Amino acid sequence: MADNFAGIIDQLEKRKAAIDRALAALRKVDGIAEAARIEPAATPEAPRGKRKKFSAAARRRMALAQKARWAKIKGESQPPTPPAMETSKPKRQISAEGMKRIIAATKKRWRLKRAAAKSASAAVKAGG
Repeated sequence: MADNFAGIIDQLEKRKAAIDRALAALRKVDGIAEAARIEPAATPEAPRGKRKKFSAAARRRMALAQKARWAKIKGESQPPTPPAMETSKPKRQISAEGMKRIIAATKKRWRLKRAAAKSASAAVKAGG
């Protein structure tokens, strides 16, 4: 098996050398200097995707499920009992009054922004 790999490696090295010679000949014909050529990276790295993040509760459920699968494979009669799940806090909600205040503040901010933009464009028109 190792001899097969050694033979494959030798063949690939020969092909690489032949490709390098062909590239050098093409560069000479095209007039590109050898020193100016850019060598590619030895091993290009594959771009890494962003990892999906799991909550602590989801990771705990996955761990328990994996333990249960292993217990089933090993033939254990009872998978480990899951620890008591702690209750999470209820999600906070904004009151109707708070929402009205936010809406009013946003409208005021936009009204002031539009007025500033209008006065700036009027000044540009008057000056030009």
